[in-house]
Amino acid sequence: MADQWMIRGVEFTNCNCNWGCPCQFGSPTTHGHCEAVVAGMIREGRFNGTRLDGLNWVLFVQWPGEIADGNGREQAVIDERATPDQREALRRILYGEATKPGATHFAVFRTTMSAVLDPLYKPINLSIEVDGRTADLEVNGLVEATARPMINRFTGDPVRAGIHLPGGFEYTTAELANGNTTSSGAIALKLENSHGHLNVLHMTQDGVVR
Repeated sequence: MADQWMIRGVEFTNCNCNWGCPCQFGSPTTHGHCEAVVAGMIREGRFNGTRLDGLNWVLFVQWPGEIADGNGREQAVIDERATPDQREALRRILYGEATKPGATHFAVFRTTMSAVLDPLYKPINLSIEVDGRTADLEVNGLVEATARPMINRFTGDPVRAGIHLPGGFEYTTAELANGNTTSSGAIALKLENSHGHLNVLHMTQDGVVR
């Protein structure tokens, strides 16, 4: 029997593109290459008979050129609190091993990777407020990342903007934010005032639940 799973929660992404991220619309990256951190909080989830409620996760991704050109690298960080069964379930989900081809961003990312690094298991401090356009991520000694509302440089006022993708493989609607990330380790990132988005993440092995 094929794996059956569902996760419902919230997600925060910070990449190196300018606000809006042209990749979201199939256009070339801002700087000719892509690197990002993605983090999620599972409020309700299951993988076959294993519950995943309350667990956090992080995924680092990096490509030397455009995503579609491949040769990428990825590494997951899985909540240290997870049991062995939960760890394996999240590993399979995050690395796109238990998903209909092309149905989720996890599965799409996997097809572009030449190196899939072993996951790490660490305490993950994470808060995400989608409507507030704020997020805080900290894994001690590995990554610190934030999202805050974008600020209009002419007026100094917060800017609210979003992306709506009725057929998207990650979300239907996302709130845009200003992101900053510093990470060390196998995939080192230094992202400053770049694209961030926050969204509800609700999907199964067959794709986004709308």
